[in-house]
Amino acid sequence: MFFFGAHSWRGASGRRYRFKCVLTKKGLPPQGVGGIYVFVRRRWGFLMEPLYVGKASDLRSRLLGHEKWARAYWYYGATERYVLGPIRDEVDRRRIEEDLIKGLHPRMNDMEIPDAKGSRNAAATRAFDLSAIIGRRPQRA
Repeated sequence: MFFFGAHSWRGASGRRYRFKCVLTKKGLPPQGVGGIYVFVRRRWGFLMEPLYVGKASDLRSRLLGHEKWARAYWYYGATERYVLGPIRDEVDRRRIEEDLIKGLHPRMNDMEIPDAKGSRNAAATRAFDLSAIIGRRPQRA
């Protein structure tokens, strides 16, 4: 199992997370175990491209009926799934998932995760910019 063993990915924070490869139903964690999962496309032996990063409160039931697995397999050439668990706390799962998405930029994660720093102020200034509503342009000096 050297070829399909454990693999680690680094998040945007620089922290490494070690995942276990799951090829069959027997390799999945037991019912009720939460964690993080990654759909992966293997290229040239040991080079792996993460396609999708997700979190689940029950990894077994989530991975057995995942709606994005068929697209990952047929369109993007996904070859295996990797899991990180058990992670019992939802806040920890969300934090790790966001860190990995920001660090890996998987192509199937189509939602942007906003930055906690400064994003609220920028959104507030855009929302309350009355010059866009009124139609006046700022004057040049």
